[in-house]
Amino acid sequence: MKIKAYLTLLRPANLVTAIADILAGMAIVGFLWNDSRPILLLLSTICLYGGGVVLNDYFDASIDRIERPERPIPSGRVSEVSVLVFGSFLLGFGLIFAFLFQIQSGFIATAIVILVLTYNRFAKHKSIIGPIVMGMCRGGNLILGMSLVTEIKTNQLSLAILPILYIASITMISRDEVHGGKKTPLVFAGFLYLTVLLLQLIISFHLGNFFSSFPFVILHSGMIFPPLYFAFQKPIGPLIGKAVKMGVISLIILNASFAASFGFIFIAIFILCLLPLSLVLAKYFSVT
Repeated sequence: MKIKAYLTLLRPANLVTAIADILAGMAIVGFLWNDSRPILLLLSTICLYGGGVVLNDYFDASIDRIERPERPIPSGRVSEVSVLVFGSFLLGFGLIFAFLFQIQSGFIATAIVILVLTYNRFAKHKSIIGPIVMGMCRGGNLILGMSLVTEIKTNQLSLAILPILYIASITMISRDEVHGGKKTPLVFAGFLYLTVLLLQLIISFHLGNFFSSFPFVILHSGMIFPPLYFAFQKPIGPLIGKAVKMGVISLIILNASFAASFGFIFIAIFILCLLPLSLVLAKYFSVT
């Protein structure tokens, strides 16, 4: 039971999406994988993301006792102190793995840790800054993958705006997944989704890989818009929760599209193969 409780804290389905971020970042800078060292970046993101979501439960313990009593802390399966230690160790190892790869990666990981702690402790319940900070965590994770190389170009860094917008929209609507909410955030999220997908197509067209990326964008659209539409039709907690869940998991397809846009179709297919794994894990462990 203890092991399952800690796995629940880690949100395994989400960890898979973090790995997809790194692989997409690597593809953006040329996927120069010459030895085993890039595995350090994958280990780093697993620890950083894991530490972030574990500490999310720590900081939300008092709220979860009311809204989600089944979560590991309020249910009594793990103590708050053990969760704090577990999450802190994960963030620490995430930093170590990043610095072991190269100093630049370590600094990027440090920025991610600062953003994660800022979100969990201060920004989470802020209507505007919260989604932005959460989005920046994901954008930073994509950049962490780009740190596969020592020099990241400005135009490559600018691509982080896509996961920032995408995750910001999901974070915005996720606040209503317990009690339900209004339709306005769902409409705005839909607008941001469209913006991200259109930018993906524009980028792939500019890079000469439009037809490679297009199928991924269509698949992504087919996975995120139906649950968002159903939530819009009836903005109750369970339907909003399904829209949030599918939005998070479908980030894998966004990352696959990145790889396809930069000409790495086999890497894109590999990233896409992570989707079934994430969906299966989501059946057994909470995504949000």
